[in-house]
Amino acid sequence: MAISPFLLTHELSELERIGNTWSNTEKMPLLFLGHGSPMNAIEDNEFVQGFKKIAATLPHPRAILCISAHWFTEGTKVTAMENPRTIYDFYGFPKSLYEVQYPAKGSPALAEETRQLLQTTTKVEADTAWGLDHGAWSVIKHLYPNADIPVIQLSIDYTKDAAYHYELAKQLQILRHKGVLIIGSGNIIHNLRLVDFQNFHKDNYGYDWAIEARTLINNSLLGGDYTPLIQYTRQGKAFDLAIPSPDHFLPLLYVLGLQQKGDTLSLFNDKLLAGSLSMTSVRIG
Repeated sequence: MAISPFLLTHELSELERIGNTWSNTEKMPLLFLGHGSPMNAIEDNEFVQGFKKIAATLPHPRAILCISAHWFTEGTKVTAMENPRTIYDFYGFPKSLYEVQYPAKGSPALAEETRQLLQTTTKVEADTAWGLDHGAWSVIKHLYPNADIPVIQLSIDYTKDAAYHYELAKQLQILRHKGVLIIGSGNIIHNLRLVDFQNFHKDNYGYDWAIEARTLINNSLLGGDYTPLIQYTRQGKAFDLAIPSPDHFLPLLYVLGLQQKGDTLSLFNDKLLAGSLSMTSVRIG
């Protein structure tokens, strides 16, 4: 689809406005990371290796903006503290997991830029209470283990539909030209109630409906037709089982909404897990 002169003019004006605090860089890629179990934070498995390999191909970011499945709020919020805490939003795991710290700095400046970019569509609250939940730190730590890149999180407003989130993301486009790596973190197929723990370590194992959903979703991603993903609630039983709630799916739509003409899309860590999960991850650009 051609980019309209109006959009180009709008983006240039935004570049000038934000340029006071964020100088121009090459356009950053986009990532959607299938984060899976919190244990991926301390394990060295094939998925962790996939995160590390993709990190080696990325330009060095000035900062990271993460949309995590685990910050699902009424309204939209952005973390605005200098030093976000490491949040352990899970239970029943080994003590060693709760001892992990990811002491990345925050970026109040980026939080304010993000808030300003989105304010024409929605009110965004500057939040100083949240921090980095495991949807963010458990995967970002494998990309940048030295925790030397500032990280902020943008919450997902659970009162809005998928199309809203897909369109909202587009307003963040200019950040890609300011050295900001935008990451969505969730799982495209995520049905915890049906997880087959007895076959958790079986390679690329999915129920029939999960295999069907993965095929349809991957075809949509690779073919560039995102309408079935935006309208995921209308796609039938396989999608209903794959996406029983939107929290882990919507971060993908933020990344897709930010794709521009000419940006390539590729998949990695593209495997099913424990019957009802997928670790499929996406790089754009």
